[in-house]
Amino acid sequence: MNDFKFPADFLWGAATASFQVEGYPLADGAGPSNWHVFSHKPGTIANDHNGDIGAGQYKKYKEDVQLMRWLGLKAYRFSISWSRIFPEGTGKVNEAGLQYYQNLIDELLANGIEPWPTMFHWDLPQALEDRFGGWQSKDTAKAFGDFVAYVTSKISDRVTNYFTVNEIVCFTRSGYESGVFAPGLKLGSKAVAQTVHNGCLAHGLAVQAIRANAVKPAKIGLAENMTAAVPVYEIEENINAARTSFRHGCADKLVPMLEGAYPDFWLENMGGNVPEYTDEEMKIISSPIDFVGSNIYAPTYVEADDNSPFGFRNLEFPDGYPKMNMDWLRIGPGISYWTPRFLKELWGVDSYITENGCAAQDKMSLDGEVYDTDRLMYLRQHFLAAQRAVSENIPLKGYFVWSLMDNFEWSSGYDKRFGLIYVNYQTLERTPKLSAKFYREVIKANAVV
Repeated sequence: MNDFKFPADFLWGAATASFQVEGYPLADGAGPSNWHVFSHKPGTIANDHNGDIGAGQYKKYKEDVQLMRWLGLKAYRFSISWSRIFPEGTGKVNEAGLQYYQNLIDELLANGIEPWPTMFHWDLPQALEDRFGGWQSKDTAKAFGDFVAYVTSKISDRVTNYFTVNEIVCFTRSGYESGVFAPGLKLGSKAVAQTVHNGCLAHGLAVQAIRANAVKPAKIGLAENMTAAVPVYEIEENINAARTSFRHGCADKLVPMLEGAYPDFWLENMGGNVPEYTDEEMKIISSPIDFVGSNIYAPTYVEADDNSPFGFRNLEFPDGYPKMNMDWLRIGPGISYWTPRFLKELWGVDSYITENGCAAQDKMSLDGEVYDTDRLMYLRQHFLAAQRAVSENIPLKGYFVWSLMDNFEWSSGYDKRFGLIYVNYQTLERTPKLSAKFYREVIKANAVV
């Protein structure tokens, strides 16, 4: 009998991002981020919402830590707002901004919860957007390295695990190519490829900054979304095809980080749109890391195809394919097995699922409860897939559910709820959903229940 148990040291956590949950983005001397500016432009966010409220965690962090303790979380993944600490991106430090994160870290530790900070989760100081063109410039990557060095020197007496950046494609291509995210630009292919390279360079500089400034030995990775390739059915040919598809989907980010160079097929395909880079930058980008964090939500089904130059074909989804309450969030729990498996097989790395969860049409019932059986179903199937991975000795070390609580869902504003905890945006009252109670029992049993 499979009792669906996890290893004794498996790390159960939940994740958030600063701009989404904190609110009060200009409080106590903070500078504006590009997301603050972008979300205040009419027409950029659903219903013209903005991040001024978030979930109010900036003032309610102690209450939120008690909810984490009730859940039984072993770790909390949160991000640090660059513009709270350096309002201009560089230069003068805003001590009040740093103190907020010091207080949060202390509160987590006092309640037996490990802090796992992400150094950048999309909210770039607007001053760097104005001065350098944001991620169009390598100067922004260098400024990020300096920011990370400073913060590490202040928190590393209590923090040992770090994520450098979150989802490079989202703060580069989505912000500078499609324009649906901050700063809302639509640049040409070569300029966009340069932003991606500069994001990778920022990661590498952050790895070096943490290693150089941490007062205790540090473990470092990044949180990356990737093509979550799944063999459409499990025969050897499709498994091999899915593994190849997975690596191809990582060609301009994880491949250079873990292999030290852009792959030949990618360089050939990019042609004249290859970004400008140096050998020294590639050494920085491939600075050794300790783990890879996977932000995974929806599958890409792959089958073997002998007529393809690379032997695989990514399949289209039929119109009726089931999905959660986001158009792109198609249900495919196998990703929580295949992603850590392919990370092991391709690069031999430990991994964490650093984001997984779903939007649902959550409503408060008359008895004051939120019965999100759809989210419970989604999470349970993903946990089962993750348990398959650990049962096969794949080095999946932990799981951070996205998200701890409802929050500002970027271009969707407050219309989409991803949280385990329901937030009333008028009162900021928190209510654990049915999925939170389920997750609490999973953590308590260290098994899928």
